[in-house]
Amino acid sequence: MGEAAFAFAPACPDDLERLVALRIAAMREGLERVGVFTPERGRQWMVDRFRPDDTRLIVVDGAVVGCVALWPLETGDLWLSQFYIDPAHQGRGLGGAVLRRLLAEAAAPIRLSALVGSPSNRLYLRHGFVETHRDEIEIYYLRPA
Repeated sequence: MGEAAFAFAPACPDDLERLVALRIAAMREGLERVGVFTPERGRQWMVDRFRPDDTRLIVVDGAVVGCVALWPLETGDLWLSQFYIDPAHQGRGLGGAVLRRLLAEAAAPIRLSALVGSPSNRLYLRHGFVETHRDEIEIYYLRPA
């Protein structure tokens, strides 16, 4: 099977509501499992953290099916966040293809967090991320440059 075909497109402030809906669709089940989901909280989380200049839309066949944000930290590392793929497009290798492209571009270590029990944890481990610590809700990872 070949690499999943996608393109990146820049995000803009007008994408916020579309990405709120995407986040809720992608994260609802996992957040419900750990007992922290409400639609209001899901929306506010994205509103508080949305950085259009650091966010890319993931486009497949002309449709936005996901997003990912990557920005520099004061330490010189990069922070990967808001990596969401519409559930209808999950399980087809798209997440791995997006992650491989981001890793190929990155010249610095990448840090991120993932929900405990999320299938995304396997994706990050397969791509060289190592767990640095965890709490009741999230696992924190680092991938050296």
